[in-house]
Amino acid sequence: MTHQFQNFYLFVTDLDNTTFLCTSSSDLISIHIKMIIVLDSHHTEDLQFLKTVENDVIREFCNISLEFIRKGDNKKLYIAASKKLNVSPDVIENVVKGLSHLFVECSRFMLNDADFKDSLSILKFENELVDLLKEVYLEQRNEIRIILQELYPHFDHYSNLEWRLDVQVANRSLRGQTINPIYLLKLTTQSGGTQEKKEHILQTDPNNLKHLCNELEAALMEIRSNDCRRIMRNIK
Repeated sequence: MTHQFQNFYLFVTDLDNTTFLCTSSSDLISIHIKMIIVLDSHHTEDLQFLKTVENDVIREFCNISLEFIRKGDNKKLYIAASKKLNVSPDVIENVVKGLSHLFVECSRFMLNDADFKDSLSILKFENELVDLLKEVYLEQRNEIRIILQELYPHFDHYSNLEWRLDVQVANRSLRGQTINPIYLLKLTTQSGGTQEKKEHILQTDPNNLKHLCNELEAALMEIRSNDCRRIMRNIK
């Protein structure tokens, strides 16, 4: 994506790799920025079970999934449902967790009804089943978001950073020796709970600052890995 603000040139590439050239803000009105949730192979396989049951059973699965989001696992519900449907409790549990993952991720990103339906396209559900799931999602989306806000801890997060490079250019007692520069940093953080801002004064040399940047970049690369994403999905 390229921006040139003086003449307002904006190149937008959509999901089909089609590039649009926008020369004014009015051109952006017709472009719909689409967001979909990509289900992994495990969730895709588990949710195929919904094709084999009636709508009343699907609604019951949705209710159990919402209860899972609110209160966590309930093995008794899985066992009771498995006896009614004559399947293994593991099948019930996998479907419930697949639906829960779908509802949570879509609620987290506030997907609209069109993007929600597009997220289900990989499952190849009938339109009636898609509409049923969409109805449940739209009804429960706000409650799910409230639950997620309560579950996630309110850590302090980045608000602003100011820095200054201090270099001592001369010193009578250190003639001919190199004097390392020092970075002074003023980091402002904001509390996730109270929105209160705090200022932290930090000092470091260029080598330590470079090492810190390298470690943070390595952490970002790690959190984007498939293994890390799989772990994060399981602990939500």
